[in-house]
Amino acid sequence: MLKRKDLLGLYDVSAEEIDEILTVGASMKKLLRQNIKKLPHLQGKSVTTLFYENSTRTRTSFELAAKYMGAHVVNIAADSSSVTKGETLVDTGKTLDAMRNDVIIIRHPMGGAPRLLAKTVRAHVVNAGDGMNEHPTQALLDMLTMRENFPALKGLTVAILGDIRHSRVAKSNLFGLTKMGANVRMYAPRTLIPDGIERMGAKICSSREAAVEGADVVMGLRIQLERQHGGLFPSLGEYAKYYGINESVMQYAKPGALVMHPGPVNRGVELTSALIDGETSRIEEQVLSGVAVRMAVLFLLTKEEL
Repeated sequence: MLKRKDLLGLYDVSAEEIDEILTVGASMKKLLRQNIKKLPHLQGKSVTTLFYENSTRTRTSFELAAKYMGAHVVNIAADSSSVTKGETLVDTGKTLDAMRNDVIIIRHPMGGAPRLLAKTVRAHVVNAGDGMNEHPTQALLDMLTMRENFPALKGLTVAILGDIRHSRVAKSNLFGLTKMGANVRMYAPRTLIPDGIERMGAKICSSREAAVEGADVVMGLRIQLERQHGGLFPSLGEYAKYYGINESVMQYAKPGALVMHPGPVNRGVELTSALIDGETSRIEEQVLSGVAVRMAVLFLLTKEEL
């Protein structure tokens, strides 16, 4: 049972709680691999996805996770809701609360929006990504994928390369992995490295090769053009040439190092197609881990009520 009402980020989640989520997630993933997709864990519960940003993987996996455990699921997109009439986030939350929703899963372009919502509703709130802040379940699914391939997360070296400045995935992975004893290295154009990230536990490297040297896992991040205002790097072609992950760069990693990416991948920019489709790629495995982890989170948050 998690010691919290909501899952808003990994910054203030303990290593013990992360371990519990990953352990339950591993059990859920085992059931999914056996094609068992009808479980009673959320029977009678209502789950609403409230997305103010577009999403395919995250929204679909949360929906499937809830449905596989027997919940009633409602999807709300901001562009087709009362938000277009001027309704505030707080009022939307109060309306959903009045309808006796048990869980609200929110994705929002503004950092801190899930925390604001959580303060005003009775329902459990799960952050599905808020601005450039955090994306906790993505980091949890990444850690579950890693844990299935290594004896433990402690002592692993994970290299994260890409648009770190705008990446909520990078921040949640940094918080989660360091709490579990892993070493996190990062590399990006200087313009895409946020100030203060080293104080959070990251080691900023001077080159791709230095970041990847001896790494157990190499993770690419999507170039988030929708969050940028231009001028942060010359072109996608030059980014791929000087900052992308290719076969030559991967030679510096440990033999058999895992290749990961939160998706969607810009092929030939962040990663080459050969790496995306290669034997050590775990990108598709991450997708299955996503459903399992989100099943675990929803179950653990509501467990005390069953």
